[in-house]
Amino acid sequence: MPNRRDFLKTVAGASAGILATGGGLASAGFAWPQTSAPAKRREVLVGGRRVKVIDVHAHCVVPEVWDVVKDTKLASNMQNPARGPLVLGPDRLRTLDERGIDVQVLSVNVFWWYAAERDLAQQIVKVQDEKLAAWCATNPGRFVALTSVALQYPDLAAEQLEQAMKLGLRGAAIGGHIAGEPLSSPRFDPFWAKAEELGALVFMHPNNGENVVRDDGLKGRGDLPNIIGNPLETTVFLSHMINDGTLDRYPKLKICAAHAGGYLPSYLGRSEVGCEVRPGANCLNKRHPSEYLKDQILVDSMIFSEDGLRLLVAELGAGQIVYGTDMPYNWPDGVDMILNAPFATDAEKEKMLGGNTAKLLRI
Repeated sequence: MPNRRDFLKTVAGASAGILATGGGLASAGFAWPQTSAPAKRREVLVGGRRVKVIDVHAHCVVPEVWDVVKDTKLASNMQNPARGPLVLGPDRLRTLDERGIDVQVLSVNVFWWYAAERDLAQQIVKVQDEKLAAWCATNPGRFVALTSVALQYPDLAAEQLEQAMKLGLRGAAIGGHIAGEPLSSPRFDPFWAKAEELGALVFMHPNNGENVVRDDGLKGRGDLPNIIGNPLETTVFLSHMINDGTLDRYPKLKICAAHAGGYLPSYLGRSEVGCEVRPGANCLNKRHPSEYLKDQILVDSMIFSEDGLRLLVAELGAGQIVYGTDMPYNWPDGVDMILNAPFATDAEKEKMLGGNTAKLLRI
C-alpha cells in the first residue's frame, strides 16, 4: 500500500507532465471553471504584523466519485458533478486571495455515503481522499484536507482515517449521527480510539438536524432546517459526546464543531447543571460540560456578531476558537469581526485567525 511519500512523488510527476504538455488540471481529474485575472492577495495584519489566516470550514466535491456511483441507487446525490462552485479550481484560489485566507482546510460533507454498502463506501472515500490529496499536493501551502470516512462501519472508518493521514490528510470530517444513532454509542469507539491515537482533528458538520426534528417540523419560511436544524444537530451531538462519557474515554480526542458549536456555548448554564438537578439524567461525564469546552471541544467562528464572538471567547477561551467560512456558501466573512474585536488581545486574535488551527493540523 503506497505511503504519503510515494503518493506525493506520483502527484508531483503528474503535475510536471501536465505543465510540460500545456495541459490543465482537468487532465489530472479536476474540473476547472473559467476565471478572470488573479486577485490581489490581501494580507491580514494584527498589531502591524502579518499573520496566517487558516479557514477550517470549507466544502468541495470530487467529481470523479460520479464514476463510482453512477450505476447505483446513490447516483442522485451526484447531480451535475463536474460543475458549480463546489468543484475546486482557480476561482477558489482567487476567493482565498481576495479574502486574505492563506490556507483552507477542505472537506466533503452531506455524508450521503453513510447509506452505502461497505464496498461502495470504501470506494467512494478512497476516490475522495486521493483526489483531495492530489489537489493539496498541486497547491502546496494553500490547502490541506480532511477525509470523510464511512462512519457507518466504525472499523472501516478507523482504517480509512489512518490511510488518509498517510496520504497527507490531517483528520476527518463527520456528520452528527448515523441514521439517528448517536456517535457516542460504544460501537463507534474503534473510530474514536484511532482518531485519538493518530492525534487527528475530527471536524463535525451537521445535516439539517434530521435526527432530532420530526417530519416537516422545520418546514416553512426562513430555511429553518439549515438555520435552526444545523446548530441543533451539533448541540445534540456534543451533548451526547459529553454526557455519555465518550470524551472521558478518549481524553486526548479533539473535536471541532461547525457553526460556533451550535447552541451549546450560548445556553451552557442549562447543560452545566442539568446532570445535577434533573432526576433520571443518568449522565456519565466525569467533568462539568464547560470543562470539555476548554480543552477537547473547539468551535469555528461562524457566529456573525461581535457579541456572539465575545460569548464564545468568554465560555471557551480564544484557544478553542478557529476561523471558518463555510465556503463556497454565502455567509458573512469573519476575518474583520475577529480583527476588530475590542475584547480580544492581539495574541488571541492571531490564535483565532489561524494559530489554533495551525497547531492542531500541524500546518
